[in-house]
Amino acid sequence: MTPVIKWVFILVLAAVTAVTIITIMINQMETERMPEDEKLNQITSAGHLMAPYNSSIMAAKPWESTHRLSPYIRPQQYFINLYPNLEQGSFVGSVDITITLDTAQSYIKLHSKGLNIKETKLNSNSVTAFSYPEHEFWVVVPNEELSAGEYKLQLLFEGSLLNKIVGFYRSVYSDSKSHEQRYIATSKFEPTYARLAFPCFDEPQLKSKFKISLTRPSGNNYIALSNMNQESEELNVPTNGLTTVHFANTVPMSTYLACFIVCDFQSLESVKADQGFPLTVYARSGQSENMKYAQQVGLKAINFYVKYFGIEYPLPKLDLIAIPDFVSGAMEHWGLVTFRETSVLYKEGISSSSNQEQVALTVAHELAHMWFGNLATMKWWNDLWLNEGFASYMEFKALEVVHPDWDVDTLFLIHSLQSVQYLDNKLSSHAIVQDVSHPDQITEIFDVISYDKGSSVIRMLEGMLGEEVFRMGVSAYLKRFAFNNAETDDLWAELKTATQNTVDVKKVMDTWTRQAGFPVVSAIRNGTKLTLKQQRFLSNPNTNSSPDSSPYNYKWEIPITYTTSNNNTVHKFWLTKDEDSITVDIPDAEWIKLNHRQVGYYIINYSESDWGLLNNLLEKNVDALSAADRSNLIHDAFSLAKANYLPYGIALNMTKYLSLEHHYVPWDVASTNLNTLRHYLFQRAAHKNLEKYVQHLLGSIKEDFWNDSTDRNFLQRKLRGVILNMGCLYGLPSYQTKVYELFKRFLDDKVQPHPDIRYTVYYYGMSKGNESEWNRLWDLFLNEQEPQEKIKLMVALTASKETSILTRLLQNAKNESYVRSQDYFIIISQISRNPVGTQLVWDFLRDEWQYLVDRFSLNDRGFGKLIPSVCSQFNTHERLQEMKVFFDKYPEAGAGKAGRKTALEVVSNNIKWLESHEAVISNWLINSI
Repeated sequence: MTPVIKWVFILVLAAVTAVTIITIMINQMETERMPEDEKLNQITSAGHLMAPYNSSIMAAKPWESTHRLSPYIRPQQYFINLYPNLEQGSFVGSVDITITLDTAQSYIKLHSKGLNIKETKLNSNSVTAFSYPEHEFWVVVPNEELSAGEYKLQLLFEGSLLNKIVGFYRSVYSDSKSHEQRYIATSKFEPTYARLAFPCFDEPQLKSKFKISLTRPSGNNYIALSNMNQESEELNVPTNGLTTVHFANTVPMSTYLACFIVCDFQSLESVKADQGFPLTVYARSGQSENMKYAQQVGLKAINFYVKYFGIEYPLPKLDLIAIPDFVSGAMEHWGLVTFRETSVLYKEGISSSSNQEQVALTVAHELAHMWFGNLATMKWWNDLWLNEGFASYMEFKALEVVHPDWDVDTLFLIHSLQSVQYLDNKLSSHAIVQDVSHPDQITEIFDVISYDKGSSVIRMLEGMLGEEVFRMGVSAYLKRFAFNNAETDDLWAELKTATQNTVDVKKVMDTWTRQAGFPVVSAIRNGTKLTLKQQRFLSNPNTNSSPDSSPYNYKWEIPITYTTSNNNTVHKFWLTKDEDSITVDIPDAEWIKLNHRQVGYYIINYSESDWGLLNNLLEKNVDALSAADRSNLIHDAFSLAKANYLPYGIALNMTKYLSLEHHYVPWDVASTNLNTLRHYLFQRAAHKNLEKYVQHLLGSIKEDFWNDSTDRNFLQRKLRGVILNMGCLYGLPSYQTKVYELFKRFLDDKVQPHPDIRYTVYYYGMSKGNESEWNRLWDLFLNEQEPQEKIKLMVALTASKETSILTRLLQNAKNESYVRSQDYFIIISQISRNPVGTQLVWDFLRDEWQYLVDRFSLNDRGFGKLIPSVCSQFNTHERLQEMKVFFDKYPEAGAGKAGRKTALEVVSNNIKWLESHEAVISNWLINSI
């Protein structure tokens, strides 16, 4: 037994007309769940002797057969009462669950993890109940079979708020004035973490209403927040200094959308949405003013969604709150949306244009979930993309309204489409819709396939159907499945109806959602004839996938679009999965550009002569094609060259026009692809030639990007950041001199660089700095209170060229008083990207793997992504063998299972890439400098 600890246990019994608060003394039980046979011994020795009925159920152990709950046991209403003890870091609570049994049941299983359940009753009667931790179940076995009907399940429990940032947990921050440590209790339940806060039926299709009561400290400006509006509050026994807050009953919703917060945060004055409900923002002391921008974005976004979907927001209020410790970017709890501080706080003079972009997109994303995900929810996690893919697309549609000058549709390409294709071109990729059951598998699919490929194919679908038909179908889907659950096919059915049955949406979209990867379409012109042929695009085409592993033999229903030199008309036709090739007549034109604005989720490979024509076009008239089409050509050319479909010289030729390029997005795409070459060629002979080539490109630009002009618009400010970062990365002498000068001014004279170049100055300045300067930067990092500034300083600390400093940083980062758990994997990955730190981090991971598993668990999503992040630059057989040995030593990967497969494939491809391309690229660079 652990030491006996006496503490206050507040049990709040909710009733229609009155609430009684009972304070009792309890002893803390062992935090580890006792073995099943020992638990049963305690049950029988306590006098609750099991009848033969119980014994037969216990012997059969039917709850071992599946991770899933019974579909015939449905919660209707939760009454939840929680008291988080902020000082002790613990909580106690009760939950009464009204359940309906559709058929007779011999036992009831629900979810519980990490909770010490003190008492379980069914209709106020004692029952046999125990934990089955393998499936995270709490199993209730009645004394006799339960007939169909309604029952009330009652549980008392306690748990810890410490050493986690999922479930119900404690977040810590320093007061902006007194600098004393302050505590709040907050929650994050998606996907399978509500069971860490209260026993529940923790599956998305088991929707219920929630009547929530939270007990908070009475003083020190503490407030309690939940999904719904506060109905009442009452002072408990006056001497215990506690107040219980009661919230209105929720609409039917999934467990992962519930939210409990007790904090001492401040709020700005609410603003009213067009519908009339208040939108309120909350943040810790000193940060509430920095929520103004998020509030403005939220107001415009929510008003847009109400009009676009034709469905009113169904709750009486909407709160946005910045949480100091938060594992994700944000979470769409219905009525109370929680954010990582860096994803929602915006402060003029501190926040960069990239910070502003992140805040706007994150807010718009989470509010789209109020409909997609919250109102209409996927039945099971295999259709997660219905939530995340749609929210990831709708955020851009909302942003077009919030910031019409941002060229949002072009930004989409680098945020979503192009970035996900770098993963989706691997054999280790997976379909958008995939079967999952274990919590680790569920956590693992919160990846770029669900979010970014999902949003990309939705954008393509809208392009096929037209904006209004698409809107009508989406609106009909949401109305049909409001407060209910749906599957992917349900959406296709509504969209097909919206087309008046002219498009078999399911037939088309199944080829994009139910098989991995995407096609490359070869386009060969012969006079006025254009012949197109498709095949799966793989980063290593020599490792062909078996057609048997796809129900569609890796063929797709492809909506082809094109424009020509003759006019701006967008021509459209289909290349279907059943056709080996298709030949169409096109007007006689100087050039043809397929996949207009890269709306299609595929790659085009032209003939070498057509690539040459497009390259010449950009060198003569940079604005002959849109920025979206220019970035598309660069992306496709480098993707094809990397995979041996196209000579690298053709891809590199596409960069020659860049000194004329004035739009941020094509520059960003070029920078991404040139940086990939830089990583491949690092410390090899061709590396210096690549540096010289990029220096020449940048040296041809006439604009002085070091000038802090206030005349730049958003996209010009973003472009400035890319150009200056490239100049420093590739060692342009004038840039290196300037960046170190600004870095010294910052350290010595406290003159902060412009927010848009601050990251560049801090990082590349520190890369030239010494140990004394690193120590000063470390102190500034520790004392910084602005979250976005703190992240910039943290990343800059990883730029040192001294192995001793990076080794110290690796150890310091373990200390949560230095680096929050939410930022830990960021700093580890950043150290690994520093060539001096790559070996250090790889050794660290192998030496301290058990420490990482014990601290984060294999279920942690960020931990699962660490291996592919750290290993992505490896390019030797020795490294590949080290990875295999390491994976054999620690075969359990949890949420990192797919990441390990990707990492092995990436490193194998890196090795082959050098063998195939190094000499060719080296020769091209020599001839182009």
